[in-house]
Amino acid sequence: MPAAIGIIKDEHRSIAAVLHGLLYLVGEIRVGRMSPDFKLFTAMLHYIEAFPEKLHHPKEDEYLFRALRARRPEAASVLDALEAEHVRGRTLIEELATALRQYETSGAAGFEAFAQAVQAYAEFHWAHMRQEEDVVLPMAEAALMAEDWQAIDAAFQSHTDPIVGVPVSKEFRELFRRIVHLAPPPIGVGPAPSS
Repeated sequence: MPAAIGIIKDEHRSIAAVLHGLLYLVGEIRVGRMSPDFKLFTAMLHYIEAFPEKLHHPKEDEYLFRALRARRPEAASVLDALEAEHVRGRTLIEELATALRQYETSGAAGFEAFAQAVQAYAEFHWAHMRQEEDVVLPMAEAALMAEDWQAIDAAFQSHTDPIVGVPVSKEFRELFRRIVHLAPPPIGVGPAPSS
């Protein structure tokens, strides 16, 4: 299996972990077992914005999708849809960040809009990752040649995700440490939740 496929899947798991964490925290706040931790929410949103949106997705577009388009022109429609979703994801992140700011300034009155924005982004991103893993990666594995994978592997090996424990920039390592230290159990090692 090409190294990039394993890296992409690992990165998807990391993104999913942060999304699960966001949903968990929202659920705990909804039932009154936790109070909002805006520092933690901000760190988690920064991770989603900085890693998938600025590093992961651009490399999928530039390397994996471009090579697959060249080898399998019939894949254009699915790749066009996924690239459009990469753009849509940036808009959803902006909406999520706006909902978080409004929640922080308006208190409980802003919770529901934030919770809905978290749910919408999580559902959107999970469907997107499933399409990549269930359709695009098998198609790429079947269609791409060794020389294609060399360039794709090199691109994806030039960055790695802090959540899966592989070196990345100091900024991402520190961000992930911050999320883990701020998040309460069971998603982190921070202080126990307070209501």
